[in-house]
Amino acid sequence: MAQRVYIETTVVSYLTARPNRDVVIAGHQQVTHEWWDMRRQDYELCVSQLVRKEAGAGDSQAAQQRLEVLKTMTLLETSDQALDLAKELILSGALPAKAAADALHIAVAAMNGIPYLLTWNCRHLANATMRPMIENVCARKGLEAPMICTPEELLEA
Repeated sequence: MAQRVYIETTVVSYLTARPNRDVVIAGHQQVTHEWWDMRRQDYELCVSQLVRKEAGAGDSQAAQQRLEVLKTMTLLETSDQALDLAKELILSGALPAKAAADALHIAVAAMNGIPYLLTWNCRHLANATMRPMIENVCARKGLEAPMICTPEELLEA
Protein backbone atom coordinates (compact mmCIF):
# COMPACT_ATOMS: atom_id res chain seq x y z
CA MET A 1 0.00 0.00 0.00
CA ALA A 2 1.31 3.43 -0.93
CA GLN A 3 2.17 5.95 1.76
CA ARG A 4 -0.34 8.74 2.10
CA VAL A 5 0.38 12.43 1.61
CA TYR A 6 -1.90 15.33 2.53
CA ILE A 7 -1.99 17.78 -0.37
CA GLU A 8 -2.40 21.33 0.95
CA THR A 9 -4.10 23.92 -1.25
CA THR A 10 -0.96 25.77 -2.36
CA VAL A 11 0.30 22.67 -4.17
CA VAL A 12 -2.85 22.37 -6.28
CA SER A 13 -2.82 26.12 -6.88
CA TYR A 14 0.75 26.04 -8.17
CA LEU A 15 -0.04 22.99 -10.28
CA THR A 16 -2.99 24.57 -12.09
CA ALA A 17 -1.96 28.24 -12.23
CA ARG A 18 -0.72 30.00 -15.34
CA PRO A 19 3.07 30.40 -15.36
CA ASN A 20 4.07 33.23 -13.08
CA ARG A 21 6.58 35.95 -13.99
CA ASP A 22 8.03 36.00 -10.47
CA VAL A 23 11.11 33.78 -10.67
CA VAL A 24 10.59 32.19 -7.23
CA ILE A 25 6.93 31.36 -7.84
CA ALA A 26 7.75 30.10 -11.34
CA GLY A 27 10.38 27.83 -9.82
CA HIS A 28 7.86 26.49 -7.30
CA GLN A 29 5.40 25.86 -10.11
CA GLN A 30 8.04 23.96 -12.09
CA VAL A 31 9.00 21.78 -9.11
CA THR A 32 5.32 21.13 -8.41
CA HIS A 33 4.85 19.91 -11.99
CA GLU A 34 7.95 17.72 -11.70
CA TRP A 35 6.70 16.17 -8.45
CA TRP A 36 3.25 15.68 -9.94
CA ASP A 37 4.62 14.00 -13.07
CA MET A 38 7.31 11.87 -11.42
CA ARG A 39 6.24 11.12 -7.85
CA ARG A 40 2.50 11.48 -7.25
CA GLN A 41 1.84 7.91 -8.38
CA ASP A 42 4.01 6.74 -5.46
CA TYR A 43 1.50 8.09 -2.91
CA GLU A 44 -2.15 8.01 -1.99
CA LEU A 45 -3.09 11.68 -2.30
CA CYS A 46 -5.37 12.94 0.48
CA VAL A 47 -7.18 16.21 1.13
CA SER A 48 -9.62 17.66 3.62
CA GLN A 49 -12.87 19.49 3.11
CA LEU A 50 -10.89 22.65 3.93
CA VAL A 51 -8.63 22.08 0.91
CA ARG A 52 -11.70 21.68 -1.29
CA LYS A 53 -13.21 24.86 0.15
CA GLU A 54 -10.02 26.88 -0.35
CA ALA A 55 -9.51 25.46 -3.86
CA GLY A 56 -13.06 26.40 -4.82
CA ALA A 57 -12.60 30.07 -3.89
CA GLY A 58 -11.60 32.89 -6.21
CA ASP A 59 -11.79 33.01 -9.99
CA SER A 60 -14.41 30.47 -11.08
CA GLN A 61 -12.40 29.08 -14.01
CA ALA A 62 -9.25 28.66 -11.92
CA ALA A 63 -11.30 27.19 -9.07
CA GLN A 64 -12.84 24.66 -11.45
CA GLN A 65 -9.37 23.55 -12.57
CA ARG A 66 -8.22 23.13 -8.97
CA LEU A 67 -11.34 21.21 -8.00
CA GLU A 68 -10.95 18.94 -11.02
CA VAL A 69 -7.45 17.94 -9.83
CA LEU A 70 -8.81 17.23 -6.33
CA LYS A 71 -11.64 14.96 -7.54
CA THR A 72 -9.70 11.71 -7.40
CA MET A 73 -7.99 12.37 -4.06
CA THR A 74 -9.06 10.64 -0.85
CA LEU A 75 -11.22 12.92 1.31
CA LEU A 76 -10.21 12.78 4.98
CA GLU A 77 -12.60 13.32 7.85
CA THR A 78 -12.38 16.56 9.80
CA SER A 79 -13.31 15.16 13.19
CA ASP A 80 -14.10 17.04 16.39
CA GLN A 81 -10.71 15.84 17.64
CA ALA A 82 -9.03 17.49 14.64
CA LEU A 83 -10.85 20.74 15.40
CA ASP A 84 -9.68 20.50 19.02
CA LEU A 85 -6.09 19.84 17.94
CA ALA A 86 -6.19 22.82 15.59
CA LYS A 87 -7.36 25.02 18.48
CA GLU A 88 -4.57 23.66 20.68
CA LEU A 89 -1.98 24.44 17.99
CA ILE A 90 -3.16 28.07 18.09
CA LEU A 91 -3.59 28.35 21.88
CA SER A 92 -0.12 26.88 22.52
CA GLY A 93 1.51 29.41 20.19
CA ALA A 94 2.69 26.76 17.73
CA LEU A 95 0.87 28.78 15.06
CA PRO A 96 -0.49 32.34 15.21
CA ALA A 97 -4.26 32.91 15.40
CA LYS A 98 -4.27 34.22 11.83
CA ALA A 99 -3.09 30.76 10.71
CA ALA A 100 -6.17 28.87 11.96
CA ALA A 101 -6.71 27.23 8.55
CA ASP A 102 -3.09 26.08 8.52
CA ALA A 103 -3.53 24.61 11.99
CA LEU A 104 -6.54 22.67 10.71
CA HIS A 105 -4.51 21.27 7.78
CA ILE A 106 -1.94 19.95 10.27
CA ALA A 107 -4.61 18.64 12.63
CA VAL A 108 -6.54 16.73 9.96
CA ALA A 109 -3.33 15.15 8.67
CA ALA A 110 -2.19 14.22 12.20
CA MET A 111 -5.56 12.79 13.27
CA ASN A 112 -5.67 10.65 10.14
CA GLY A 113 -2.10 9.38 10.57
CA ILE A 114 -0.86 10.95 7.32
CA PRO A 115 2.97 10.81 7.22
CA TYR A 116 3.47 13.83 4.92
CA LEU A 117 1.83 17.22 4.48
CA LEU A 118 2.86 18.72 1.13
CA THR A 119 2.74 22.52 0.90
CA TRP A 120 4.36 25.66 -0.46
CA ASN A 121 3.27 27.61 2.62
CA CYS A 122 6.63 28.21 4.26
CA ARG A 123 5.39 30.94 6.57
CA HIS A 124 3.27 28.76 8.86
CA LEU A 125 3.56 25.18 7.65
CA ALA A 126 6.92 24.19 6.13
CA ASN A 127 8.78 26.27 8.68
CA ALA A 128 11.68 24.80 10.65
CA THR A 129 11.29 27.22 13.57
CA MET A 130 7.65 26.24 14.11
CA ARG A 131 8.17 22.51 13.59
CA PRO A 132 9.29 21.63 17.16
CA MET A 133 6.26 23.40 18.67
CA ILE A 134 3.89 21.66 16.24
CA GLU A 135 5.46 18.28 17.04
CA ASN A 136 5.25 18.97 20.77
CA VAL A 137 1.53 19.78 20.67
CA CYS A 138 0.79 16.67 18.60
CA ALA A 139 2.91 14.48 20.89
CA ARG A 140 1.04 15.75 23.98
CA LYS A 141 -2.12 14.48 22.28
CA GLY A 142 -0.50 11.11 21.56
CA LEU A 143 -0.17 11.87 17.85
CA GLU A 144 2.70 12.05 15.40
CA ALA A 145 2.82 15.31 13.47
CA PRO A 146 3.05 14.88 9.72
CA MET A 147 6.39 15.67 8.08
CA ILE A 148 5.57 19.08 6.61
CA CYS A 149 7.53 19.58 3.42
CA THR A 150 7.55 21.14 -0.03
CA PRO A 151 7.28 19.16 -3.26
CA GLU A 152 10.98 19.81 -3.76
CA GLU A 153 11.80 17.98 -0.52
CA LEU A 154 9.61 15.02 -1.45
CA LEU A 155 10.80 14.91 -5.07
CA GLU A 156 14.01 12.99 -4.40
CA ALA A 157 12.64 10.49 -1.89
